[in-house]
Amino acid sequence: MQVNRLDKLLEFIKNEPNDPFLKYALATEYLRLNQAAKALEYYEDLVKNHADYTGTYYHLGKLYEALGRTRDAISTYETGMKITKEKRDNHAYSELQSVYDELTMD
Repeated sequence: MQVNRLDKLLEFIKNEPNDPFLKYALATEYLRLNQAAKALEYYEDLVKNHADYTGTYYHLGKLYEALGRTRDAISTYETGMKITKEKRDNHAYSELQSVYDELTMD
């Protein structure tokens, strides 16, 4: 029997429950499987417990947008921009700024 990607990730997270990369990978995998609620759990855990894991903010914001949670998306992008600016992660900052501008310009 072939073990699928989700099962492998769930096995890994048992051994390393605080690994932000594994949490991010699980969120992404759940999103790929159209399980938005589970993806949301992992993304929200990341911003709460691993705030400096900057890749999360873009994807969490986009998920909030897809769920119609515009205020949460805007807040997520703002927080992400603040953190990426502090970390001098210009690429991530510019991606967040771009989606933020699209969402807030009317």
